[in-house]
Amino acid sequence: MLVNIIKTLPRDCRIITRHIKSLLELRTLEKNGASVGKVFDERAKKNPGKPAILFKDEVWTFQQVLETSNKIGNMMADLGMKKGDKVSLFMENDPRYICTWLGLCKIGVVTALVNFNLRSMPLKYSFELADAKAIICGYELTEALTEAYKDKLPNVPIFVSGSNIEQNVLKSGIYLDKEILTHASSTPKEQENTGFLDELFYLFTSGTSGLNKAAVIKHCRFLMAGVAGRIANKMQPDDIVYATLPLYHTNSGIVGVSQTFVNGYTLALRDKFSAKNFWKDCIKYNVTIAQYMGETARYLLRQPVTPEEKQHKVRLMLGNGLRREIWEEFVERFGIKDISELYGSTEGNVSTVNYEHKVGACGFIPILFKNLFPMTIVKLDSNYEPIRDPKTGFLVQCGPYEMGELVGKIQKDHAFRDFKGYASDKAANSKKILSDVFKKGDSVFRTGDLFMKDELGYLYFKDRLGDSFRWKGENVSTTEVEYIISNLTDKLDVVVFPVEVPNADGKCGMAAIADENNNLNLDELSSKIKKTLPSYAIPLFLRIVPSIEITGTHKMKKTELQKEGFGVKSDKNVYFWSNEEGKYVPFTNDLYEKIVAGNIKL
Repeated sequence: MLVNIIKTLPRDCRIITRHIKSLLELRTLEKNGASVGKVFDERAKKNPGKPAILFKDEVWTFQQVLETSNKIGNMMADLGMKKGDKVSLFMENDPRYICTWLGLCKIGVVTALVNFNLRSMPLKYSFELADAKAIICGYELTEALTEAYKDKLPNVPIFVSGSNIEQNVLKSGIYLDKEILTHASSTPKEQENTGFLDELFYLFTSGTSGLNKAAVIKHCRFLMAGVAGRIANKMQPDDIVYATLPLYHTNSGIVGVSQTFVNGYTLALRDKFSAKNFWKDCIKYNVTIAQYMGETARYLLRQPVTPEEKQHKVRLMLGNGLRREIWEEFVERFGIKDISELYGSTEGNVSTVNYEHKVGACGFIPILFKNLFPMTIVKLDSNYEPIRDPKTGFLVQCGPYEMGELVGKIQKDHAFRDFKGYASDKAANSKKILSDVFKKGDSVFRTGDLFMKDELGYLYFKDRLGDSFRWKGENVSTTEVEYIISNLTDKLDVVVFPVEVPNADGKCGMAAIADENNNLNLDELSSKIKKTLPSYAIPLFLRIVPSIEITGTHKMKKTELQKEGFGVKSDKNVYFWSNEEGKYVPFTNDLYEKIVAGNIKL
């Protein structure tokens, strides 16, 4: 133990120093009643002409973002929107997206950031969950909006934004970009009433079980990401951050944008990730910090070697999910000096970061100062339920190299350690909380993620628990996909589960459908699935079975089906989703060998 303390003392002193700096700065912001809008306005007034957002060939200065957001805020206030009201934002990556929620937060309106990949029922469900008093939609998504509601749109104002407004199919929509021109560009007076602990926006997540849930993000959480991100990674005023992931996602929407709003850095924004153009963009925009997810690294490594991949100025890659197996290859090939691998649940109170370059780790718990970072790993039984000590009745903590669930201590009314959970879902909130954990009356937040730590306290993510898995950078709820496919097949029994695939990050989805009478038309089902599910949620493998075993409580069993996976060579009723053909095709031995060899893009 003493040897490990000596080994980690310099590391632990560094994190304590940075942690204290962050806390002091955040406490000052809290004392001054800071909000995201107020902090951004200060940055904009100091450097009005500095580029805030670079997008394609557009340059949005801090002054432009300030004025545009103020106009949106004033317009919505003039329409009667007030603090606590909700507005759904359904738009692809664009500077207007950022200006819109910034303007809304200045008057205390909470923006629901709806996943722009959703279609049909899941999309409608997200809108209904937000209980919004207005919808703001990008012109490119108006068709998806009308299809979700079967042309019976909700009885709320619908605003449409975008430069190609003539492509808008929603004729009844209000053209937002034109409407705001008649409103004042001065700071909305309502901003004085917004503060540190107020709700900022909702991020939709599948969590670890069930349908979409709206995670509540407060102003303090966003400000913490900006402050802690800057201090932990020693960012500089002239840094330019490259964001390629969707703005409804924590990675770009909070970690990326907060560097601009809180610290005054320039954000280089891309509408959609492109492995081919990644390094070209980094050169074009003089990027110094680029964001990634695990899939990002793998996609970049698959690209042919180009001169640009060594001509860039990127010194820091910031993100999550970089696999241990490709970490060093990624760093060496692309000449990246620093990797900052982080972990944080969207709705939870647990976050950690590995800026010490420990390959495969996503953070660490200091050995000497672990009480300042109230998170730990607890042991689970075979059903993935926490184990309680038979003598004390309290949970049992994992030792080094023991796998268990990561949990975070809940401190009521604490800006960062409290757990406010999901909007309008008390049942889901209660499932995420454990009480009487290490002493009577305490409580922790369940992350739903399996972790392991080594003898030095470094943390390693191992897997996800419950009814969701991660594929192509998105959380996929098996419950949701089961529900949708069952509806598309006239209520046939359907189970969906994750399966491991060679040469792929994470686990992909596989579905089993009970079709006792062989009435299922696969081509027809393929067409419906393609129109209904986002690409990342489409099960890559499909198995047709006569029936699915039911438990005594009327739940469908899928454990055995999951164990068998897609490699059931004796079963001719296994199919593979072909991206090229856009439908399910018979899963042959030839296909299996190509997947194992990595010759098929999944």
